[in-house]
Amino acid sequence: MMPFYQEIKHVLKREGGYVNDPDDPGGETNYGISKRAHPDVDIASLTPESAAEIYKDYYWLPAKVERLPQSLQAMYFDMVVNQGQAKAVKTLQKACNGKRRHEKIAVDGKIGPQTIKAADKLELERLRAYRVMEYARTVLRKPPLEKYYYGWFRAMEV
Repeated sequence: MMPFYQEIKHVLKREGGYVNDPDDPGGETNYGISKRAHPDVDIASLTPESAAEIYKDYYWLPAKVERLPQSLQAMYFDMVVNQGQAKAVKTLQKACNGKRRHEKIAVDGKIGPQTIKAADKLELERLRAYRVMEYARTVLRKPPLEKYYYGWFRAMEV
């Protein structure tokens, strides 16, 4: 079984069903798929199977999840789902740079060969630490999002 199909079950469960919370920057969501990111999708009628295909085509494949070490794939994919690819990649790049004393990589939000190579030696716990820091920054910038912080934090146990 391809790692995507193993991981998507967990993502769909974590993201849950239909929600239309006015404080949620994504707006109307179902299985974590937001109307803001996918304006042409009938969010209220979205099935788990359709959500999985959106995740594969718009998140998993473009984010090159399978090119990273298997130990990082689940957390990185969840970051892409929750933060968007560019922000997730920047968090990954910052974590890689935090480990490297020399030969820093650009923090540009692009998942290219240098980032993939740098991630080869990255520990899951270091990535988790940088992820916690990024979510804390988000809440400090936008206090109404604090109500989501604990859920985001729990998802970090991926």
